[in-house]
Amino acid sequence: MRGLMKRETMGRVELLSPAGNFHALKGAIKAGADAVYLGGALYGARAYADNFTQDEICAGIHLAHVFGKKIYLTVNTLVKEKELDGLYPFLLPLYEAGLDGVIVQDLGAVRYIREYFPELTLHASTQMTITGSLGAAMVKKEGISRIVPARELSLEEIKKIKADIGVEIEAFIHGAMCYCYSGQCLFSSVLGGRSGNRGRCAQPCRLPYQTEDKGQVYPLSMRDMCTIDLLPELIDAGIDSFKIEGRMKKPAYAAGVTAIYRKYIDLYNRDKEHYFVAQEDREFLHALYLRSQTGDGYYHRHNGKEMITLHSPSYSETDVGLLSELEKTYIEGELCHHASAKVFLIPGQEARLFLKTEKQQVTCRGDLVQKAERQPLAKEKIEEQMKKSANTHIKITDIDVNVEGDVFLPVRSLNELRRKTISALEAELIRQNGLDYSCRKAVVSEKKNHSISSHTKSAPSQKKVLHALVNTLGQLRAACKAHLPRIYLNYSLLEEESLAIMQLSKKNNTKIRQEFFIATPYIVREKDSKYLEKMDEVLLTGVFDGVLIRNLESFSFFDQKKRSVKMVIDTGLYVWNRESLKFWEGRAAESYLPLECNMHEWRELLETCPDRKMQISAVVYGRFPMMITANCIRKTMGSCRHVPGWGTIKDRYGKQFPVYMDCLCCYNVLYNSVPLSLHKVFTEKNFPAECVRLDFTTEESEETLQIIHYFGDIFRTYREPSYKEYTTGHYKRGVE
Repeated sequence: MRGLMKRETMGRVELLSPAGNFHALKGAIKAGADAVYLGGALYGARAYADNFTQDEICAGIHLAHVFGKKIYLTVNTLVKEKELDGLYPFLLPLYEAGLDGVIVQDLGAVRYIREYFPELTLHASTQMTITGSLGAAMVKKEGISRIVPARELSLEEIKKIKADIGVEIEAFIHGAMCYCYSGQCLFSSVLGGRSGNRGRCAQPCRLPYQTEDKGQVYPLSMRDMCTIDLLPELIDAGIDSFKIEGRMKKPAYAAGVTAIYRKYIDLYNRDKEHYFVAQEDREFLHALYLRSQTGDGYYHRHNGKEMITLHSPSYSETDVGLLSELEKTYIEGELCHHASAKVFLIPGQEARLFLKTEKQQVTCRGDLVQKAERQPLAKEKIEEQMKKSANTHIKITDIDVNVEGDVFLPVRSLNELRRKTISALEAELIRQNGLDYSCRKAVVSEKKNHSISSHTKSAPSQKKVLHALVNTLGQLRAACKAHLPRIYLNYSLLEEESLAIMQLSKKNNTKIRQEFFIATPYIVREKDSKYLEKMDEVLLTGVFDGVLIRNLESFSFFDQKKRSVKMVIDTGLYVWNRESLKFWEGRAAESYLPLECNMHEWRELLETCPDRKMQISAVVYGRFPMMITANCIRKTMGSCRHVPGWGTIKDRYGKQFPVYMDCLCCYNVLYNSVPLSLHKVFTEKNFPAECVRLDFTTEESEETLQIIHYFGDIFRTYREPSYKEYTTGHYKRGVE
């Protein structure tokens, strides 16, 4: 079949393939994968894949190791507090079976796994949104040995992380692409309660939307990635692992894509000067469940309409005959080492079985052989029993039976000798492959009682302290006029006029100590470090009291500066469990509660940390930032004007979603069509945060002031808000 079964010497780059079930795992290995990533029934970002049971994962690990391959488990979802301790029984049998690594999103899960499974390799998922060397260095200190950077990074950015930090890099080379920076998407979660951070994305980005300049199109639907022509560059860049997307796809798809990339990785390693991709192999890939339009991702571009399936996100028809051929080649049939055998049965001596493969040989001894008194053991019977190797990864193809005289040995003894020797051969192959983890042990877990204790802090007071986040000068003036004790200012407003407004406000507000915090960009790439430097310069003026941190890059930058300013962790850094809360304690002064958890989950989190040292705050008003994207609606639908501003897209039901084009750091923020508003509940005594924030996006100055006064007045007299449409978000429902 186009020469795909022929394997050449592997290069240093790892080919990492997806497996949604055991058939896909076997097919990927047969097709030439060096490693396979898969998910279990829990904690994986593909909740709707077939996924593996614990027993299947253990069996898959053994299978892979016998053939010198590795297995990585996806633990790449955000973990709720009530789920955290379930990680131990979930991972323990897999750890003891030799699991090679876990791919993790949640920083709390990183801490937990490091504590109880210290020898387990940790990989940072692309869901962690690592976009530069600062973030990479930070997670490396936490025990991460491999990073899957944001898919939006260019090849040069990836090379810089590799050069600066020396951490392993795993990069996607083929398959579906998300429109949003992975880990920063709340679109599916907000619209339907199916969270991408929990592996349940409903893909609203693949639906049609109407833009200001065009009719109904698909402006958020990314083309699928195909980098077969870029392989030489990617290999030479020093990337450690090439990752194929597709755990939700058919086993034949994973095997077919793996076979093609295996062929061309080996081809380049064998003959770099004559690397050439045959047209039939391009057509082969396109026939395997790819969208009608493909691209090579972000490796050589930041954004552009050529990356979008603007007029149709549908898949091309899959070649049924091709799938059938792949099924027969890679999925059906056996996956085993062929071995020759010699059995020695000599009366008065222990039975011996010798097995030999191309790579290894072993000899095992069994029960004592007896001299036959009545019915001697026939050679045919011995051969029959020795060739029974079902449910193993060794197939005995020929056998040499050596018998002296008439002998007898119970059939069960023959079977036990066969099983023992095959097991020893498999163990020796695993050892030879350098994948024997039999000596490692987990730390014994003592189930802790994390319920509320006598040391629990008293319930938050009914009176809440109002803060505001502003994005325009008009909103800043309104917040200052309302005498709010703390105002967060978006980094894009760092200009002389805004600084003058703040200085004047501080001077005039003699009754309260007014604080100003700078909000970092949502995404910081290497090219954006100049904005962090500018923020740092402004901090030295004394106008600002702290920084609102929105990503690991920004935290690492300001942490290294050692400024005497407060750092506040925003909602997008996801404090979902006690371990993630502990991660930030000592690093930051304050943290915001996550937007996707409900009130019970908020309280459960805080009750398990009664002696926490961080202040806990919550957003009670404002549009959710549902997507942070490298691609730009304005550029997709027309051309880039390099001027920050607002646009909108409209869905099939007429709902309008504001989109902010941030032309400084070059990303878009897509906001919800209506604001979150917890005006009915945030004054309750058991509301878990003492400080609450009002986030302003599209509001004019007068409306901003009106909303601030409204939330401030609720404590005296409740009334309905002036805005008619709003959502309570996940405060009551949460996400699965």
